[in-house]
Amino acid sequence: MLAFVIRRLIQMMFTLWIISIITFVAIQLPPGDFLTRKIQLLEQRGTQVNLETAQRLRSHYGLDKSYVEQYWLWISRFVQGDLGQSFEHERPVRDLIGERLALTVGLGLAVLAFAWLTAVPLGIFAAMRKYTWPDHILTFMGFIGLATPSFLLALIVLVILVFYTRGATVGGLFSPEYRDAPWGLQKFLDLLRHAWLPVLLVGSSGTATLMRIMRSSLLNVLGQEFVMAARARGFSRRRVVLKHALKVALNPMISIAGMQLPEIIGGEILVAVVLNLPTTGPLFIQALRQQDMYLAGALLMFMAILLVVGNFLADLALALSDPRISFGEAGR
Repeated sequence: MLAFVIRRLIQMMFTLWIISIITFVAIQLPPGDFLTRKIQLLEQRGTQVNLETAQRLRSHYGLDKSYVEQYWLWISRFVQGDLGQSFEHERPVRDLIGERLALTVGLGLAVLAFAWLTAVPLGIFAAMRKYTWPDHILTFMGFIGLATPSFLLALIVLVILVFYTRGATVGGLFSPEYRDAPWGLQKFLDLLRHAWLPVLLVGSSGTATLMRIMRSSLLNVLGQEFVMAARARGFSRRRVVLKHALKVALNPMISIAGMQLPEIIGGEILVAVVLNLPTTGPLFIQALRQQDMYLAGALLMFMAILLVVGNFLADLALALSDPRISFGEAGR
């Protein structure tokens, strides 16, 4: 087990390093940089920016250095916990992300819990009633959930809510009186009253995917010899499914569990923009549009860290849950 953990940690570090290079290159791909946009904005406001001022600003933001120097400056500070300074907001990136990180991760975990608690029972139900009308209905609903983008569903729901509430405030995670209020029981309860809608919208696609995987995996396991042997010994079908087959059928679900949280946070970005959620999604979109290198890079690296750590934990859980899988096989 120790060799497996060490090998995976080395792979994680190498993967994150490659991702950091790709992230930096991707942010630099659009023509120009943040300073170019800032100068254009200042000129649109009637402020003349001479060459000396532009050079001073370029030096202030570190944009006068080569790409290699800019990357090294960013990544060396990043591993030390210094996420840099946001060009657009002129504040430390750590403070900007910290204000929204707890809500982002909390919303992602709520979506993950909702998807699993809904998809696993529905997948089992559909598999145990294969090719019956309940199975056909769940299959149809699953295809609808897979085919409908979360942001489009959010737009439809938003229009319906605006129509029926006659212009009342919709969207967001807090009522107006609690948005800037300090945390307390009343603010937390207000969050719960508003959070169910984004959780439902963001979780619709993931729930449909997990339900389809659970159904197909369980059907595959139900056809194996150990299940038929258990049935031959007189065990009820429900007991065989829940006690024997389900544990093996959950292995594919565990394998993809590590990828779900970053996928949920990535899928939440456009929904957050539509519903005006105070999460990292709108901040990330703005950082990409303004080529705010340190802010966009930190958010991308945050999602990458969630992905590689989640995959590591999923491999570890898979190896522990199924004795047929050795740690060496899980690491390949």
